[in-house]
Amino acid sequence: MQTPNLPAIRALRPAWNKGRIVGQKRPLKPKHVWAIRVRLELAENHRDLALFNMAIDSKLRGCDLVKMKVVDVMASGQIKERASVLQSKTQKPVRFEMSEGTRASVEKWMEDELMVSSEYLWPGRFHERLHISTRQYARIVRDWVTSIGLEASAYGTHSMRRTKVTQIYKKTVNLRAVQLLLGHTKMDSTVRYLGVELEDALAIAEAIEI
Repeated sequence: MQTPNLPAIRALRPAWNKGRIVGQKRPLKPKHVWAIRVRLELAENHRDLALFNMAIDSKLRGCDLVKMKVVDVMASGQIKERASVLQSKTQKPVRFEMSEGTRASVEKWMEDELMVSSEYLWPGRFHERLHISTRQYARIVRDWVTSIGLEASAYGTHSMRRTKVTQIYKKTVNLRAVQLLLGHTKMDSTVRYLGVELEDALAIAEAIEI
């Protein structure tokens, strides 16, 4: 018995990752960080400046960053130098430092009328949303990187998480410190996240001339 030829099935929509760079997102370089900061300062965009600085310093996943509360960063009317946030993925707390610039930008943001009686550090602009969503945060990150001429598909919310720890590893080569800062439970996760094996291999190759 012959099997009838069935019509070819074609996707109604193109693949979500068509034309995009998939895989690990690149961390921002120091010059990129300062370029974005300057643009946000000139625009007097207090929320985005505080959010950008907090994303860099906290090294939190996007889902944890958007849910940060005022009590996480403020005590007795003062911005803390160090904070602790419970990670939704591991259900374990992770501590992080807040630089002087980050504290100043958060303090400025706290003066905004939108922050009056707000429980969350990044409140939503609509009543049904207590805080900004991870999708909204991703759009904000895309606006940041494109504003300084970077390719949006090469960067994402994990770029913010990786930026500071990448610089820490380059200067100290201390994987254990990076593991603690990222809140990873296994060292293997940190190695894969940073891509240190590939980076080390490339650095060795660059030092050898034939």
